[in-house]
Amino acid sequence: MQPLPATDGFRQGPRLGENTAVDKIPDNHHEQAGTTQTRRHGAELERAILDAAWEQLIAEGYEHFTIDAVAARARTSKPVLYRRWKTREDLLRATVRNRGAADPAAIPDTGTLRGDLLALLTHANTTRNPMAALVSSMLGSYYNQTGPTPAELREEFMSQRDSASAVEQVVNRAVERGEIDPARLTPRIIDLPFDLFRNEWMMTLKLVPDHVLRQIVDDIFIPLVTTQQPTR
Repeated sequence: MQPLPATDGFRQGPRLGENTAVDKIPDNHHEQAGTTQTRRHGAELERAILDAAWEQLIAEGYEHFTIDAVAARARTSKPVLYRRWKTREDLLRATVRNRGAADPAAIPDTGTLRGDLLALLTHANTTRNPMAALVSSMLGSYYNQTGPTPAELREEFMSQRDSASAVEQVVNRAVERGEIDPARLTPRIIDLPFDLFRNEWMMTLKLVPDHVLRQIVDDIFIPLVTTQQPTR
């Protein structure tokens, strides 16, 4: 059998007797640098690939998120990726899970429900928000292709975090302080601040103005979950 041709400077498959559990940087890279070849193994190799995959997704979008492109950016070969992920959708889900684990949500503790919610929304409302970057990267050509929905990818992103979301933890503390009537809480209501935030963001793909964040908290969510004061 004739060996498969190489593409983009990478071999397409392992040689007989080669350890397929490791990755080797292309030979010409080391010749030019004058260094000894190094190998990336196991978890180190997988992290490097997933980090490169995230960079590829954010830089060039879902349309150009391919096994070939990720392999080239990670400086490895396509078979190395295919041994771990059978399709680019499998790779995409693993990439999003990896980024979710790398960017844990910080839980604010300002002492009030209003302060905590505004802090969470303000943190999400930044250009460094990885979930926002993910959605932006997929909108351009996403809906013309088959793949997981943004909602499914959000679940993957959140799957490596604590079981209770940041807003759930903030709400639970507010219940303990007596700020919230727990009888008014449902899963849909707890999700409401970020549902409204995402709707605002998706309509413009720009940062949500601060006064809109305050309206979400002050005019909608807090009146909905707090006990009504008796009229005098």
